[in-house]
Amino acid sequence: MATFELYRRSTIGMCLTETLDEMVSSGVLSPELAIQVLVQFDKSMTEALESQVKSKVSIKGHLHTYRFCDNVWTFILQDAQLKSEDFQENVGHVKIVACDSKLLTQ
Repeated sequence: MATFELYRRSTIGMCLTETLDEMVSSGVLSPELAIQVLVQFDKSMTEALESQVKSKVSIKGHLHTYRFCDNVWTFILQDAQLKSEDFQENVGHVKIVACDSKLLTQ
């Protein structure tokens, strides 16, 4: 199963990467095993988001920047409003990165 490495830039992904780097530096973990852990993290995040997240959120805001590169869309919104069934939140900036899930099956 192919995966995107998007979730490595999330808070939990960056913490995992930092911890793995420390473990490799101290000799507790081999670099090869650290890479295997990151690849499994990518797979697990993709599977968890597909199977466990059922919520929908609508987003409104002023489009500041957009780009399409290597089949990845990036949108940056200013003065955005996030709304779901349970909450409504106004935020200053939102960055949305969207990839075509069909690319995962190739």
